Parts: sequence; C-alpha cells; structure tokens
Amino acid sequence: MRTRRAVASAALGAVLLLAGCGQPLMPADPDGTLVAVRGDVLRAGVTPNGDLIDAAGVEPQGDEADAIRAFAEHLDADVDWTVGAEEALVRGLEDGTLDLVAGGITDKTPWTDKAGVTRGYREVVDDQGRTHTLVMLVPLGENAFLSELERFLSAHVEGRDR
Repeated sequence: MRTRRAVASAALGAVLLLAGCGQPLMPADPDGTLVAVRGDVLRAGVTPNGDLIDAAGVEPQGDEADAIRAFAEHLDADVDWTVGAEEALVRGLEDGTLDLVAGGITDKTPWTDKAGVTRGYREVVDDQGRTHTLVMLVPLGENAFLSELERFLSAHVEGRDR
C-alpha cells in the first residue's frame, strides 16, 4: 500500500513540476509553426494531381486546394502557394520554407522519415478502381500544428469520397 502511495505521489509531483516549469502537457511545435501561421501566412506546397490539385491557373484549384484554403481561413491566415514535385516540397518542409504539403499524397507515402504525416482523412478511387487514403505532410516534429490540421480535416473534410 505504501509503495502505491509513493508512486502516486511521485507521479503527481512530476506532473506539478512540469506544469510549474511551463512545460506543455499537450503537443508542442519546437519551431512554432502553429503560432507563426495563425493570423499570418500558411506556406503551402502542392503538387498537381488531377481533381485534387490543379495548378494550371494563377492559384491552385481542386479539392485539396480548397481544404488548404479552408484550413488557412480557420487559422485566420492567407495562403502562399508553392507548386512543385513532391521531393522538392518535402525539402521545403525540412528547411522551414513550407508549412504543409499536399497533392494526392497517400498513407503509403515514403516521406515518413522526412515529414509529419496526418492521419488518413479521405478515401479516393483512382482510374483503375483502387481505393487510396489521402494524407497531408507537415514539418517533422511540429505536433501542435499537425494536431490542429488533423482536427480540422476530421471536422471539415474526412469521409467525403470522390
């Protein structure tokens, strides 16, 4: 009985110590992405991919472009678009010049060691009738930003199908 009380007291003490030291008990962004974007600019990288991202015009269009614009509006931010190949866009996440990447990226993405990956938020069917689950990419370790994006996608986009 004494051992359980000692363990419980130690655990409570550790929680209070962390709270007292200003350590967040929720996801954090080491580079401050969520704070930087909110009320300012969301730097979004997109790669053309059918109806999901059409980059032929002045500003990207399509379902994922619309979702990015809605997320930016949710954060009271403007969108600064960069169009490119996935590899170049992931480098932008790594070097801090982009906040988010989309463009038909699926949950089978090879970029998991280079970027944070959202939970799958939407299923799409390709021209061969195969179903794929879409994800978006964010800078690795920016967990508060990732969590905010996932909450937004769950509430506003998840479950829509093509």
